[in-house]
Amino acid sequence: MSKIGTTEVARIAKLARIGLSEEETASMSAEIGQIMEFVEQLQNVDVSDTEPTDQVTGLEDVWREDEVRPSMPREQLLANAPEQKDGYIVVKRVLG
Repeated sequence: MSKIGTTEVARIAKLARIGLSEEETASMSAEIGQIMEFVEQLQNVDVSDTEPTDQVTGLEDVWREDEVRPSMPREQLLANAPEQKDGYIVVKRVLG
């Protein structure tokens, strides 16, 4: 038996602006009930001896020190711009 009724499914569908027929609402109610039963089964699994983990590959982040390096000259960067004015790149207006 479903733990979520068709009335609740219809309410959620309305909030999500999803049009469901009565048949679809009944079907969703049954499917959501099955999902909730499965989640209850998962909650009953004994994991007390299981060590928490956030990933299983053993990979670690490799951080490097930031180092200041010279960048390209401004003129060379602006040479790649399709249009420029007063040392800046000209782009199309985005906001009205």
